[in-house]
Amino acid sequence: MTSFNITILGSNSATPTLLRNPSSQVVNINEQLYMIDCADGTQVQLRKYKIKFKRINHIFISHLHGDHYFGLIGLISSFHLLGRKNDLHIYAPPQLEKIINIQFEASKTVLNYPLHFHYLHQNITETIFENNIITVKAFTLEHSIPTWGFIFSEKQGKRNIIKSFANEMSIPYNEYLKIQNGANFIDSDGKIYKNKSITTDPPKVRSYAYCSDTGYFEKIIPVIKDVNVLYHESTFAEDKKESAKEKFHSTAKDAARIAQKANVKKLLLGHYSSRYKDTSPLLEEAKSIFPNTALSYDGLVFEIKQ
Repeated sequence: MTSFNITILGSNSATPTLLRNPSSQVVNINEQLYMIDCADGTQVQLRKYKIKFKRINHIFISHLHGDHYFGLIGLISSFHLLGRKNDLHIYAPPQLEKIINIQFEASKTVLNYPLHFHYLHQNITETIFENNIITVKAFTLEHSIPTWGFIFSEKQGKRNIIKSFANEMSIPYNEYLKIQNGANFIDSDGKIYKNKSITTDPPKVRSYAYCSDTGYFEKIIPVIKDVNVLYHESTFAEDKKESAKEKFHSTAKDAARIAQKANVKKLLLGHYSSRYKDTSPLLEEAKSIFPNTALSYDGLVFEIKQ
């Protein structure tokens, strides 16, 4: 069974607390690791939660507020000092390349490994990465500076041939692949075996959407519709909804309304204001609208099951 889980490295907003670091996550899909955001302190969190960070080859930066990328220069530097040779890909607003390069120019650092920047584009939903297992799309959020969300989606797997049938018929390899892709099977006597009678459906595809930072923004609903898990910022409780609007952030109820309208399976709250030592009131507010809601917290490993 293919793994698909998310490790929360930081669940707080602008500043760290003793219990919560600012934003960063690692998405593990079939033991391939993808980082989303990289706040200051992320390296320590990676070690604390035993993430094999040398295996991170793709980092997605949602926007250029410091609590989402100030840890990146340190992580890139540590990769260099640890002798990394693999390419590292950064998906981010265009200005980030200049920000990173000027720091290396000042320190006369020449990296041991290739660093590639891929620019995000505003006001469109686009595929920014894909391989044989997943597709990653970026989409615009509603914040005080250009900001993007990301959705990680598995690709549809092939059909599974019933083992007893495969053993009985000694199916040639090239025919095996055709059957996996939906073809019928014709034996040496010309008998036709319908695909659905000799195969089982592949596992249902899973998906994860990351939305931080953003105000209440219904334009994202068609993009994140029906995802298995939605991580949506919930910086404030409802009594601070005016502050949320002014700062282009969301309340817990805002997050729940988006989850409900997008028909997601599970909502994870995060990006909490440091004013909330206890985040349970945020959970209660969200669950009053969308019951299948949970709190994220630093160190949480959330598995999306097949």
